[in-house]
Amino acid sequence: MDMRQLSYFLEVAQHASFSKASQAIHLSQPTLSKMVKNLEDELGVVLLDRSTRRVVLTEAGKVVQAHAQTVINASQHLLAAVADLTEMKKGQFTLGLPPVIGASFFPKVIADFHQLYPDITIRIVEEGGKRIEQLLLEGKINLGVVVLPVDERKFEVVPIVERHLNLVLPLTHSLSQRQKVRLTDLKDEPFILFRQEFNLHDRVKEACIREGFEPRVAYESTQWDFIYELICANQGISLLPETICARLDPGKVRVITHVEPGIHWDLAIIRKKGGYISHAAKGWIEFARQVFLA
Repeated sequence: MDMRQLSYFLEVAQHASFSKASQAIHLSQPTLSKMVKNLEDELGVVLLDRSTRRVVLTEAGKVVQAHAQTVINASQHLLAAVADLTEMKKGQFTLGLPPVIGASFFPKVIADFHQLYPDITIRIVEEGGKRIEQLLLEGKINLGVVVLPVDERKFEVVPIVERHLNLVLPLTHSLSQRQKVRLTDLKDEPFILFRQEFNLHDRVKEACIREGFEPRVAYESTQWDFIYELICANQGISLLPETICARLDPGKVRVITHVEPGIHWDLAIIRKKGGYISHAAKGWIEFARQVFLA
């Protein structure tokens, strides 16, 4: 049984005539008769009483007519749903966002995307970059935004943002009047870092180690505003993204933009290499890429 057999049978039932049905669907009457007869043979019942001038449905024909119409309608709905997905009318995907990145870059991007595609649902999962990578590998989320680098043997990478980290000091700090600071100047300072599940944690530690020292970590947090308050309370120093630094009160902390060597903070959209990607997710990647690289 195939969809054409059901469709042709419904046409004959609607017109109560093989000749009228054949004209309506532009199919020869012998071919139409054969298709309906094949359906009857496959089902093992007679669907149409052909003994009168008008074709009449048998009891079995009435049952098949009702179910065949349901099947045809379901098929049409299926094709329409697939078309909606491929044409970016509908869809959904799950996006992993570290809180600091999400708050800094993505509210407007997500809002603009939603305005263009109101029936595409983005489910946000807030986690640190390392956890986002793990969730992608486990297939629990579809896309993630993380700080580079990542293992490109495991992930497809679409770079979107190139930034660097700034040094944030208490106003009373001995280095606060400088215009430029070297990382080695900070070797004895208490550092306040994002927690280890955040890629920023590793970026800072690795940069310091390359300069010959391991930073002394006084506090760790998942929240940039708590890190900021600790700096205000003279509990240590930190290296933070410039997007966060733009939110800090210059009357409470000193931000130094020239740190040598610079610590890059480059962002990318990543997904599991070789994994399935929906049309909605693919469209969002391209939309975000155009926004950030414009």
